[in-house]
Amino acid sequence: MHPKDLLAACAELVRLTLTLEHPADAVVSRFFRDHRGLGPRERATLAETVYTVLRKKLLFDHLAPSGSGAKERRLAILGFHGPRDFLNGALTDQEKNWLDQCGTIDPSDLMERHRHNLPEWLVQPLKDQLGPDFWPLVESLSQAAPLDLRVNALKEKRAEVQKELARAAIKSVATPYSPWGLRVEGKPALTKLDVFTRGAIEVQDEGSQLLALLLDAKRGEMVVDFCAGAGGKTLAVGATMRSTGRLYAFDVSAHRLDALKPRLARSGLSNVHPAAIAHERDERIKRLSGKIDRVLVDAPCSGLGTLRRNPDLKWRQSAKSVEELVAKQTAILDSAARLLKPGGRLVYATCSILPQENEAIAEAFSAAHPEFEWQDAGELLAQLKVDAAASLCSGGSSGTAYLRLWPHRHHTDGFFAAVWTRKP
Repeated sequence: MHPKDLLAACAELVRLTLTLEHPADAVVSRFFRDHRGLGPRERATLAETVYTVLRKKLLFDHLAPSGSGAKERRLAILGFHGPRDFLNGALTDQEKNWLDQCGTIDPSDLMERHRHNLPEWLVQPLKDQLGPDFWPLVESLSQAAPLDLRVNALKEKRAEVQKELARAAIKSVATPYSPWGLRVEGKPALTKLDVFTRGAIEVQDEGSQLLALLLDAKRGEMVVDFCAGAGGKTLAVGATMRSTGRLYAFDVSAHRLDALKPRLARSGLSNVHPAAIAHERDERIKRLSGKIDRVLVDAPCSGLGTLRRNPDLKWRQSAKSVEELVAKQTAILDSAARLLKPGGRLVYATCSILPQENEAIAEAFSAAHPEFEWQDAGELLAQLKVDAAASLCSGGSSGTAYLRLWPHRHHTDGFFAAVWTRKP
């Protein structure tokens, strides 16, 4: 595609995405469906340009007025993902000069908001939590996330899959914490490889893999993934159960559960039972009350731990939406807890980095449910032979009460998990 045409397409996709009416990944996918002639490199340029604009929106909004032409074109120029020589083929002399001038700005001369590129409602809570670590977090969130894979332990060994990927010219390293993870260089096309189609790998962030590990589901148990979504953690849990027992994948969205079906077919698992529920008090839940060995509640949340992948979330969420989520999280956790039999394990998790969705929920649950005994996440991970388990955790008198993953510290998405056992 000619540089001018590709830049015009980038500008149009920026315009569509910045309405913020729909998730950015959905807008990008729809654009690609509507423009099927785009090649892999063009798709990569379009997607990465849009995500760069979303990551640096406040800075680019600050720089754009000094340029000329439509605003979405100026933003696309600032965020363009590709060689400058190629981009120059689409620019006027005036635009080239403007872009050169933007490139000479010293970041230290910018206002703080143009350096952190976060909405104001989010800044102070993160500063209060992180102190001097706030800026390292900001830096990590400005980068694209790596591509993590989970090796399906039901079928394959990690070392063998790594060798197979290497034969396909895909470099990878073992993830430092998850025993099933591989971190891949770049963003190779995986879906047509035999290693993918036969179900040996799934794309899953290392942090998400650790949630399944923390649940520690055993062979033959009755297990519930309460908010299963598209089933990434369901599949990991099913593999730890060696496809025995019974694993319910509940979600209020039948559409999300539909996305699990092809993944489930590849996985080789026969113990997974997806089921759409109307709400957290559905009759299906009541019938299983007191019968379940382990429950994972990966609750609906702000998703702010995934900003490297979903930078639009910081513009689509608000302090008010987080308040509404907290009420929903509390209700879901209370309902899910009723499923546990005595001695059963409950794991509450989010991909948020905000304490009100994490520690505050966990502490309120502990206070309201004396029949549940809190378990130290750091100790559990150490028992599971996770390297540097204590470094993955924080909080409580032990300092390792909760799993607390940060992009800038652990190179995973931001994750939280708390664990309880129902008293006999």
